[in-house]
Amino acid sequence: MNYDQIVNRTVRDIPPSGIRKFFDIVSTMKDAISLGVGEPDFVTPWNICESAIYSIEQGQTHYTSNWGTIELRREIAAYLEERCGVSYNPADEILVTVGASEGIDLALRALVEPGDEVLVPEPSYVSYAPCVRLAGGVAVGVPTDASLGFRLTGDLIRSRLTPRTKALILPYPNNPTGAILEREDLLDLARALEGTNVIVLSDEIYSELTYGGRTHVSFASIPGMFERTITLNGFSKAFAMTGWRMGYACAPAPLAKLLCKIHQFTALCAPVQGQAAALEALRSGRENHYASVVHMREVYDRRRRILVDAFNRMGLPCFEPLGAFYVFPSIASTGMTSDEFCERLLREQKVAAVPGTAFGPSGEGHIRCSYATSTEKIEEAVRRIEVFVRAHREG
Repeated sequence: MNYDQIVNRTVRDIPPSGIRKFFDIVSTMKDAISLGVGEPDFVTPWNICESAIYSIEQGQTHYTSNWGTIELRREIAAYLEERCGVSYNPADEILVTVGASEGIDLALRALVEPGDEVLVPEPSYVSYAPCVRLAGGVAVGVPTDASLGFRLTGDLIRSRLTPRTKALILPYPNNPTGAILEREDLLDLARALEGTNVIVLSDEIYSELTYGGRTHVSFASIPGMFERTITLNGFSKAFAMTGWRMGYACAPAPLAKLLCKIHQFTALCAPVQGQAAALEALRSGRENHYASVVHMREVYDRRRRILVDAFNRMGLPCFEPLGAFYVFPSIASTGMTSDEFCERLLREQKVAAVPGTAFGPSGEGHIRCSYATSTEKIEEAVRRIEVFVRAHREG
């Protein structure tokens, strides 16, 4: 049977993630160090795990509302009010999703019709453009670069707007660059969107991970932007809960109801034990002033400085990331492409990084390194990368 002739051509033609091939190799290599996968190396705090165990002991093993439990939605509303200054009605403006990734997929499928354009800043998370294509849309890349701190600007938006533009994905703090947008930047974007019907998908999964005294600003908090914003967030990064697959999508009720309609026919509801854990994460977080989040952020900050300083010392210019847990140094001076640099670094020094091209064409000449791994491994990786760079420059 020729499966190429019968499967969905869009799915068939989407290339696999540019991240994964390196880590398939890493898994077979002894003593390899991975600076690749964007996952906290911290274990989920025990009180959060215990709440899920307790929910099983109490027989909480049934479906919840499609929207998620009302207790969790109320806590999410309180969290967003307190941390972001944005008010959502837990009854019909907050949907609990299977990770923030499901929220992205739901939002795109609820909005996009065949041929609609979605603006996707580059470099950015590997799933955005494929999800746009799966929804029948056209992903329009909006390149950013280090000279502007990898920030998206109003002028960049205006240069890509067309009558077919349906949505803008706003991925800040950014994966892979670590760039953030401050309030003035968001006001600039808001001005660029005036007079349009463009909906903004604001992916704020790294909102708790900002450095240098910066505080995350939610796009929905910008005057006039609430009604055109779908806020996407979750528990993976801030609470070290990647494997729990817990997220949420928040939007004005007419939009949120469309997301829930798709969700009820696909996922039906998020896992009940995950919802119990997420509820505990927010409740205990508020009671202890998010101490575990603060601790993780402080550790990440120290690791961040190690990598930024090391790459600059090697002569690989590294923009200072002020969010997330990635650095995105330029390797252009080595004369290698991003793919070549990463493949040879892995083979020769057993260090895995991600080529910048995995995050869009504008990522060429860069690599992504995650500092969500132990300080000891980061320091050893730095030593190996220095040996690699020196050998190829001298050679």
